[in-house]
Amino acid sequence: MSINLPNNQINSKLSKAMDDLLSRQDYLVVQGNDLAKAFGNLTSFQHKVLDYCFSFVTKQSHINDEFQASALDIIHHLGIAANGQNYQRVAKAFKALNERTALYLHIQRADGTQGIMMTQLFSHISFYEDGKINFKFGEDAAPYVYELRKNFYSFKLRELANIKSKYSLIMMKLWQANKMGNQADVTIKGSMESWQSWFLGDHKRLPAKQFKQRMLNVATNELGKKLGCWFLVKSIKDGRKIVGYEISIHERDSKRP
Repeated sequence: MSINLPNNQINSKLSKAMDDLLSRQDYLVVQGNDLAKAFGNLTSFQHKVLDYCFSFVTKQSHINDEFQASALDIIHHLGIAANGQNYQRVAKAFKALNERTALYLHIQRADGTQGIMMTQLFSHISFYEDGKINFKFGEDAAPYVYELRKNFYSFKLRELANIKSKYSLIMMKLWQANKMGNQADVTIKGSMESWQSWFLGDHKRLPAKQFKQRMLNVATNELGKKLGCWFLVKSIKDGRKIVGYEISIHERDSKRP
């Protein structure tokens, strides 16, 4: 016997099903700056190779553009030895970028129905034996990449290459994604789950104290030393439990209180 549910109950169940599609290892991209939060599962080396790919995008770039990079140029950019082991590291990094950059994009039909498009950051990546690498961003992902590159990527590649910790790189991207124009002071606020998702992707969650020591403190200390900025980290609490963080980032010339 079939049971007919009212439309509002059906819609509620389908909305729950959509929410379940986005487990905590996935990130729903609504606008370009969300890409800065989407790849917590990448290593530091993979983040740097991804940033190198993003650097090819210019104001004149088109959605259908295919870009060509060189493994040797990437090796020189990262300041590592041009040997077989590092060529292999570059190849493995592109393999990881192909496998670990699934995107979940917010979509809406003309009638207002909400949805999620499951797609990939890259349309394809071709790696040749002479070290040449051709890559193209996915047609659906490219507008978000181009928006991010145009509006938020103000760091120079050499600054990114000098950063050691992947958590510092992620903090830099969050900083730029929340920055408006030439704003000197930026505040990033998020729940504990949001921060851990941004920094760890689908990896195991940590207690608040360990997360702050191993991720937030590492990032703020390295960026403070290398970029001359300074941070105020405020714990958001529910009673005695830490449920999130509010981090204020101030550029070198901002006066401390």
